[in-house]
Amino acid sequence: MDAFEIIGESRPGRWLVTCDHASNRVPEDFGGTLGLPQSEMARHIAWDPGAAGVAVGLARRLNSPAILTRFSRLVIDPNRGEDDPTLVMRLYDGTIVPGNRHADLVEVERRLDSLYRPYHAAYERLAVQRSDRVILAVHSFTPCLKGRAPRPWHVGVLYSHLDERLSRSLIACLERLPGLVVGDNEPYSGHLPGDAIDQHALRAGRHNTLIELRQDLIATPEHQEMWAERLAPVLVDALEEADR
Repeated sequence: MDAFEIIGESRPGRWLVTCDHASNRVPEDFGGTLGLPQSEMARHIAWDPGAAGVAVGLARRLNSPAILTRFSRLVIDPNRGEDDPTLVMRLYDGTIVPGNRHADLVEVERRLDSLYRPYHAAYERLAVQRSDRVILAVHSFTPCLKGRAPRPWHVGVLYSHLDERLSRSLIACLERLPGLVVGDNEPYSGHLPGDAIDQHALRAGRHNTLIELRQDLIATPEHQEMWAERLAPVLVDALEEADR
């Protein structure tokens, strides 16, 4: 099974739309399961539900390529650095992951070589195709973690303090839309050394932002398309403002 999918590689647009947590699949090379029932694999612990559909819709509207993972974040998380202790999760939001309990350094290296590194190599290959490339990462967040308060935001914009240009502009543009609750580095901070944005945008000085959509708002293909339609022109305006 391929580690990633590229859509619209030849599109001329400036954006590169990414979805690090597009899939909840466990490749057959890794047993096809991590010892979890399908009900657990359907949860946010295994992927970002709805994010892939939004990413594909945005890439089409921005006439730009998209790259999406084809493996679950529970196998190995492509949005973590290789030395991050949460790269292979053994416990996530109250769920023990049996297939990861005994994953030693050899097994982690196998997952890096099979999935993580091929994804990032393809990601970087797409990123360097234009000198003015803009990285747009699409994620989704659960409305409420176990034992926590409900999250009120419809959409969050995440960023690192090392480069706030596009994200600040995007937040301002989104806040002009009526009725939209926008999270400024919510539901969590966007600064994570070694993550995908750090690897492919911050270190190269590329414009970047990360959008988080609440999962109950993008639960169907129709709602994913609706959000892509809503966000695409806002992203264009935000980039124009950030470029000034």
